[in-house]
This record gives sequence, C-alpha cells and structure tokens, in this order.
Amino acid sequence: MASYTLGLDYGTNSVRAIVVRVTDGFEAGTAVWNYAHGDKGVVLSEDPNLARQHPADYLEGAERTVQAALAEATANDTAFRPEQIIGIGVDTTGSTPLPIDADGTPLAFHKDFENNLDALAWLWKDHTSIAEAEEITALAAQEHPEYLAKCGGVYSSEWFFSKILHCLRAAPEVFDAAYTWIECADWIPAVLTGNTRPGAYKVSVCAAGHKAMFNADWGGYPARDFLAKLDPKLGTLRDRLHDKAYAVDSAAGALTTEWAGKLGLPEGIPVAVGAFDAHLGAVGSGIGEGCLSKVLGTSGCDMMVAPGDRDLPDIPGLCGIVKGSILPGMYGLEAGQSAVGDIYNWFVDYIQPGGPEAGSHEALTEAASAVAPGASGLLALDWNNGNRTILIDQRLTGLILGQTLYTTPGEIYRALIESTAFGALTIINRFEEYGVTVERIVNCGGIAEKNPLVMQIYADVTGREMAVSRSGQTCALGAAIAGAVVAGESTGGYADFSSAQQAMTGLKDHVYKPNPEAHAVYRELYTLYRSLHDAFGLPEWQGNLYSIMKRLLDIRQAARKEVAR
Repeated sequence: MASYTLGLDYGTNSVRAIVVRVTDGFEAGTAVWNYAHGDKGVVLSEDPNLARQHPADYLEGAERTVQAALAEATANDTAFRPEQIIGIGVDTTGSTPLPIDADGTPLAFHKDFENNLDALAWLWKDHTSIAEAEEITALAAQEHPEYLAKCGGVYSSEWFFSKILHCLRAAPEVFDAAYTWIECADWIPAVLTGNTRPGAYKVSVCAAGHKAMFNADWGGYPARDFLAKLDPKLGTLRDRLHDKAYAVDSAAGALTTEWAGKLGLPEGIPVAVGAFDAHLGAVGSGIGEGCLSKVLGTSGCDMMVAPGDRDLPDIPGLCGIVKGSILPGMYGLEAGQSAVGDIYNWFVDYIQPGGPEAGSHEALTEAASAVAPGASGLLALDWNNGNRTILIDQRLTGLILGQTLYTTPGEIYRALIESTAFGALTIINRFEEYGVTVERIVNCGGIAEKNPLVMQIYADVTGREMAVSRSGQTCALGAAIAGAVVAGESTGGYADFSSAQQAMTGLKDHVYKPNPEAHAVYRELYTLYRSLHDAFGLPEWQGNLYSIMKRLLDIRQAARKEVAR
C-alpha cells in the first residue's frame, strides 16, 4: 500500500491540513478552518500594535481540518485509508509565544485569565514590544554583540524575548503566573505527542535560532546574567528554558491515543519537531543551494540555504542565520517583509476605493493591469507594518508619493504592488552583497498562486524569472515532507529531505519572465525607491529629495507617451 503523510499549517487567519502521498507528492485531501476568535482569527484591541490569538483555536482547528482532509482524501483516492498515514509535520507562524503553566497548559485556559488578552498567544505581528526590542538591542550591542550578529544586527519587536519582557512590564500578573513561555511551533507538536510539560517537549531550532537568539556556540539561549540585566525575573525565566534545540528531521514524539482518536489517525505515528511556516514552505517549494524561496502571503518571507561546512559572513538586516532551521545540516537564512498581502488588504478593506465591488482585489487588479510601468507617477514604501529586512525597524510606516487630483485607485493599487516588489529586490541585493548568490527564485503562497499581475511585476522589477511552486499548499506540503522524513524508509518514508523533496515537490509549467522594457523603467524607479528607503530608514543618510517628485512626473510623461504610440 502507498504511504501518506499529514501536514498541519497554522497561518495568521486559519489552519490548514493536507494529506500527501509520499511517492509523488499527490495531495489527496486538504481542508481549511478559519479561527473562531477575533477579527479573521486575530484578537485586536484599541492598541494598533496588539495582535493575539486564542490557543483554543489551534486545537479545534487541528480536529476540524484533519477530519475533513481525511474525508476528502478518502473520496478523492480510492486506495487511501487513514491507517496509511505514517507521519505528521507541523508549521506555525512565529514568533508566536504563549505563556503556559507547569503542566504546559496555556494560561488562557485558566478561569482567572480567560478574558485577559496578555494570556493569549502573542501573534508574530504583535508589535507592542517596540521599546523592549530597542532595549534588548542596545544591551546586546554593548555586552554581547555576537547575539545581534546572528540575527541581522537588530532584535525585533516581532520576536520572543521582546514580547515576554513587555508582558512582564505591562501585565506582571500574567508573567508571574506563567511557569514558562513556549512557541506555538513547539506547543502544537507537544500537545499531539503528550509532551506539554516543560522539560518534556522539544524546542525547534528554527524558532529558537531565528527569534530567540539561540545558538549552540554560546550554550543555547542568551546568558542568564544578560537577561537578568533587562529584568531579574527574565533572568530567572532563563533557568526554565531548554538548553537543546532540534531540527525538523527529529521526532517530537508519537501521536497519543487521545489525539489519534480525535483526529482519526493511527496511534503512535511520529510527529516531527515543529518549524515556522515560511521555513517549511521553502522545503515544500524544493529549496536547495542557490534557490531563493519566496513565501508570499499576508507578509513575505525570503529563504535561502547554504552548506553547513561553509563559513558564512554575518549579514546585516537578516532575521538570522541558523544551522538546521530549514534543511538539516545546512544554514538557513531568513529575510522578509512585515507586510505584503496585508498592504493590499489594507487598501481594499480599510480604504475601500469605489465601494465593495469596484474596490475588490479582482477589480483593482484589473484596473492596475491597465497601467503601464511608471505611468501612474506614484512611488510607495512597503512599510505599512514596519520593515523586517533590511532595516529591522517596526517604527517605520508606509508612504505613497506622487498623488495628484487625478490619481486613480488602480494606479494606487499598482504602486502598492510595486512597492512590495522593490522591497523584495532590496532583499535579493542584500543576499548577493554578502556572497550568497540567488540563482533561481521559486514563489509560493496564496499571492503567487492567485495573482499573475503581482508575479509579473516582481519579474519586471527584479529582472529575474519567477517560478511558482506546483503546490498551492506549499507550507503544509513542507510539513508533510517533514512527516515523511521522521517516519523513515522502513515505513515508506524517506531517509533525508533531499530524497523527499525530489519525489514530493515540483513547479508549475508557467514561469513569469521579465519584460525588458518594463524592467528598464523599474530600474529607474528603484533608484528613487532606494532614495526614499535610505532617507527615511537610515539615520546616517545625507542627501536631497528635491528631485524625486519631478523625476516621477518625467517618468510618468514618458510612459504615457509610449502607451499613446
């Protein structure tokens, strides 16, 4: 009988389960469940920086999606039976830590904290800890610059210790009640395997290395005395954090009897150590040396790998260089943009140009497609949710320059897409400035799957071909591949990720190729973008922005003349 694996993909707004045939990557069944709490799964408040999730949604989501995916797989593939599932992989957003008690139960499940926002999971896009991130960065720069060197030079408010320190100060009753804090990527596998007690669960090197300054060279997490200088209680917490972290080729444990019954799966099958969605999305898109994997969703994540025996330079502005965080034995390099799809959603959901019909993504995409490169006269910065790479500054905000009384919604929508493409090019340039060559690009995620205009603009702006992963569920597929590896060859899985990727991944036939004329226009626009980028993003910048508006008008006039011919 053929073997199958299950991938669980916990995103910003929903959880997805996918059943994959191990021999060829055929996706037999899939299901999605939108989180029940909050606004599209995100619990908000009057503070625009706050973004939380309820851990109950994670558990209910697992049951609902796995059962539905198994049912669909049974209907789609007459050879499939649930007992043929040999392994499970899990990916989540991150850094998304949650406070737990000494039994590993989230404080949000306690009656005393059921209505306390600070007892929930602190979603990756929560930026309430900007001040704490700056404080951590300043102290590390003074006492442990090696901590910062491995995470791009700046510690972010999106990350583990910033959020915990902010909770300690803003909600001490929550911090004091918590025995420790656990990443969502670690908690889900722990729940499925019955290893939720601190000390029993396995910590993901992907999560710890990229978001919590974990590195084997200095004994794991940052030193106790360093954390204690931020706050004595944070130093004490260090004693309750693990000293070892694992890659996704390790099993977090075996599926418990309880969860096997809830999900309808065989008891005892291995569950892989968790990882972040973008990292397993890179696995699912077939990442290897020289390949840039771009995961395009609400935010954007850019992943590369490099041989583990190679000396890599510390690259400023990256979200970390961590051995084993993507592929075991290889360095994982992470970069990204704090918002991509969220910027397009902001324009559609908040600005609502022209009303619900004229202002839909579909209508605006059609209108933007009719605008030639440079013809709008607009230039935007893609910082509506701060800048993750290369500036690592969450206090930066978006900007649209060049508007007139005749600027249309379609022109603005195109300028927003172009801004995210310019941000993507900035990341590519940073990789290559430090000797990490981008030989090919594979895109995945909802935007890559559904919006050809975005993909063509990315090709035109970067001057590079844009391939798209064959799977529309690439993060979940990457998780399923991890399930196949921890299951091993003896049960029909694989001995390593290379073999599993070769069998289970692929690309769509259509490749987006850059248009030379469009690329020439965008090269000039990118020069202006970098002027704005550096002027607003770098404290040492010195220059003059006087000519930018005029140059945008010149480019607009030339583009419209070309269209009129």
